[in-house]
Amino acid sequence: MSPSDVHMVELDVRPHLSKKLEPFQLIMDTVKGLRTEDVFVLHTPFKPTPLLGILKLKGYSNSSERKSSDHWVTTFIHKRNMNSAKALSEMALSGSEADSEPDSDEESASCAGHPEANVVAVRGNECLEAPTVELDNRGLQPPQPMMRTLAALERCKPGDIVVIHNDRVPVFLIEELNNLGCPYMIEDQADGTAKVRIEKG
Repeated sequence: MSPSDVHMVELDVRPHLSKKLEPFQLIMDTVKGLRTEDVFVLHTPFKPTPLLGILKLKGYSNSSERKSSDHWVTTFIHKRNMNSAKALSEMALSGSEADSEPDSDEESASCAGHPEANVVAVRGNECLEAPTVELDNRGLQPPQPMMRTLAALERCKPGDIVVIHNDRVPVFLIEELNNLGCPYMIEDQADGTAKVRIEKG
């Protein structure tokens, strides 16, 4: 297979972000429509680090290249799509700033190493030690709360807890937590804000 045979699906979310719109749902809807043999090319104003972890869980490897100060191009290839991966390797010879996301466990370090981690969890009548990260996302503009939360989950091990405090119930995040199989509990606050307790699935 040559590079010209590769079927690419491109999405540029820079216009959405410039209007302060949340592009996450658009990205995930595009990913849902991909076939295994498709190559997904995403244009963003910054390196979409939390998204890399989410799509890695869905079986996608990636390579990010910085084109300019506010333009990153990230290519996602499904791990079953070895033919496209070979073809695209020929196209990645330029770009000394190309940055392939490593598959090592170092980036997925446990929440236990997180500076905000503390230890409290109760399951049934039993008190267990579970690393917990608490994030105050109030006052942040989309997509920062969601990206920050997903980045924290990516660093966690299964069973670790992330507790977030948002200005409102994070509807798009909840949908993604369902997709990722992460149990959660929402607690509405008296001031109209919301706390969500998430367990890494």
